[in-house]
Amino acid sequence: MNTLKKLCYLSAAILLSASFISCSSDDNEIIIEQQTPSQVLSSTPWETTGAKDKSGNSVALTDASVAGYVGFAYFKADGKFAIYNLTDVLRSMGTWSVDAQGKTRTIAALNPDGTTIFTRDVEILVLNRNEFTYRIRPNSSDPSVYYDIIHTRTSHTEPTNGQITLASTPWETTGAKDKSGNNVALNDPSVAGFVGYSYFKANGTFKIFGLNDVLRSEGTWSISPDGKKRTLTTPTFTRVVDILLLNETTFTYRITPDASNPTVFYDIIHTKVNHKEPL
Repeated sequence: MNTLKKLCYLSAAILLSASFISCSSDDNEIIIEQQTPSQVLSSTPWETTGAKDKSGNSVALTDASVAGYVGFAYFKADGKFAIYNLTDVLRSMGTWSVDAQGKTRTIAALNPDGTTIFTRDVEILVLNRNEFTYRIRPNSSDPSVYYDIIHTRTSHTEPTNGQITLASTPWETTGAKDKSGNNVALNDPSVAGFVGYSYFKANGTFKIFGLNDVLRSEGTWSISPDGKKRTLTTPTFTRVVDILLLNETTFTYRITPDASNPTVFYDIIHTKVNHKEPL
């Protein structure tokens, strides 16, 4: 009988230990709480490590059917996300959520001015501390075609070279200085061509408008891995400038009009603004 009682006590102890760990003093009791699906998703960075088609066959991550879903993903506890490709180039950013049952993840990719580029719902197949797998259906009119995108927990650090900061807001040119630190009027011919509203999008494209909202240039942008240079590429020119300051409120870069005479330069100052991108 004593043996039976001991077994019962042992079984009860094992069951209780799944919910909490108790020390000899109530003050030292440690409660282990189960994480919600949202907490699990935001608990770690994720790396795309595999993909399968509807037949369960592996699909190369470079295959056009899945390549747009491949990268490093960071789902922040504040409801924001950033996804980079496997070479650490920012691909999309915005807001995210997971339903309480952990069955659907929703992302809304945003423009710098806060408008929505797209919203995407995916079916979650696996979500635990080590794996996050969801199903995509490229053609909503043919749900029989789908791919499962597999992500694995990773320790890969999110890039800190300023991509997120530059893409997080529109920028307005609010000042310029010459090499001696003197203010230069924004309509001065030396700097007028760099003045306007800038929109650096997370998908690597940009548009710059004059202060009269007339489109001035568009193309692609990037920031060097060390965060020291920004490059613009358009059909007519490529421009590389030195970044002097880039934070949540200010973006300042240096232009050198004549590469053969680097002693003459101007610093172009931009400030965070709520100006909506002209249509």
